[in-house]
This record gives sequence, C-alpha cells and structure tokens, in this order.
Amino acid sequence: MKTLYTIGYEGANIDQLVETLLNLKIKVLADVRELPLSRKKGLSKNSLAERLNSAGIEYIHYKKLGDPKPGRDAAKAGDFATFENVFYDHMSKTQTQDALKDLLEVASNKLTCMMCFERCATNCHRSIIADEALEAGFEVYNLVADRPEKYKLDDFTIPRHYRRKGLAAAE
Repeated sequence: MKTLYTIGYEGANIDQLVETLLNLKIKVLADVRELPLSRKKGLSKNSLAERLNSAGIEYIHYKKLGDPKPGRDAAKAGDFATFENVFYDHMSKTQTQDALKDLLEVASNKLTCMMCFERCATNCHRSIIADEALEAGFEVYNLVADRPEKYKLDDFTIPRHYRRKGLAAAE
C-alpha cells in the first residue's frame, strides 16, 4: 500500500522538522501552503528548499493545494465550518484537482510528507487533502515536528490519519 505522511511545523524549528523527516526516511516534502512564507527562520520557501536539498530531501511547492485567504481567515477566527466550506469548494476546482493528482503521483513513487503550519492536522486543510489520499488508496499518517526523537523509537507507532481526527491521535 502507498503511504503519505502529513506534518505541521507549528511549535517546531527547522532543525526539528528536518530531523523528523530524516528519521522517517522521507524523500519529498510537499509544501501545501498557498503562501510558503513563515516568520520562523528557515521555514519560508527558498530557505526551506535549500535546507531540505542539503539533507537529500526534495522540496515541491503545491500552491494550488494551499488554503485560500478566506479559508485561512475563517480558521484563524475559529470558524471551522466556513473554513471547511471554503476549502471543499477550492478542492472542487480543476486546477486544485490537477495539483492533488500530481501530489499523489509523486507520493506513489517516493516517500512523501505533506506539510503546512498547523501542528494539529484536524485544524488544517491538509487533513482534507489527506482524506482525499485515503480515498485514493493511501495509508496516511500524521506527524508532529517538535519531537523528532520519538520517531527513532522501535516501539513507537505513528498514528494513522482517520477522517478529520484531532491532535490527540498524533500525541
């Protein structure tokens, strides 16, 4: 079965993010932020791509899979019903579906982790994309970036993504 990981970098730094990806032997980081900018050092598009490349991880930005501004604004305001409506509408667009197909094709061939900001996948549009990956036959797992050492433990089980399951599943 094909595997796709998701991760949010909230609460983590670039070193923790890269270490987490390396610990799991991730080959591609799929950035699904519409605007790949961050106030956190090293996590904006160009510096992130450079750092990942030096670690042997390919960086691909999927702008069309990013959450549109109205969805981001609704999520920031805690209006998750509007956030979901905006993103589901966005997902119905041809360009978004094309980007999703491309992401899933890449993930079919190389171990891929989809990244956005929010630590908890449930409060992030990447959970909706992950739901689409489940429908396409992928096993999806949610990671947290601020505890890379736990992914080295032999007895640690990475939590599976279940449709819109919260952070408690990733802890």
